[in-house]
Amino acid sequence: MARDFGSLGHLAGRFLGSLSPAGPSPVDEQWALRQLLPGEQELWRRMSGPDRRHALGVAKQTVGLLAPEPVPRAVVAAALLHDVGKVEAGLGTFARVAVTLAAMLAGRERIVAAGRWPGRPGWSGRCSAYLAHDRIGADLLAAAGAETLTCTWAAEHHLPETRWSIDRRLASALKRADGD
Repeated sequence: MARDFGSLGHLAGRFLGSLSPAGPSPVDEQWALRQLLPGEQELWRRMSGPDRRHALGVAKQTVGLLAPEPVPRAVVAAALLHDVGKVEAGLGTFARVAVTLAAMLAGRERIVAAGRWPGRPGWSGRCSAYLAHDRIGADLLAAAGAETLTCTWAAEHHLPETRWSIDRRLASALKRADGD
């Protein structure tokens, strides 16, 4: 049931981590910005502090998992921006928890379809946008000029391994670093 959302441990960790609104340290923030293209930087700045902290951890762990090989910039950008679609939902921590639990019970696609993102305003549309953040993020990244790999990982990061289209070694490191 939690397949689309990660383990309960992952979800609990994300919840606890999101209780502080603070973003990454200034040093980490600058490191992240140096990895991103100008359009990607704009998207990064739109992400919440907790989402940027999470993404930075995913990026640094991805780099560590792929070491000593050089990590392509697009892979680091994919780690930093895989959840960027969540910016369109505008939901806070407790609303995200409620939507995630509802989707675990009722089914993610059912709630996305009920909200018909884009186009449906209000709570229903915002819930739909949150649960469709992978697809929305891929579209935002493409519009921002991100490389194909970065866009593809945003779209595929909740899919089962059998449906990944990017290099398996890179995708496995990104998925492992994300923890879900």
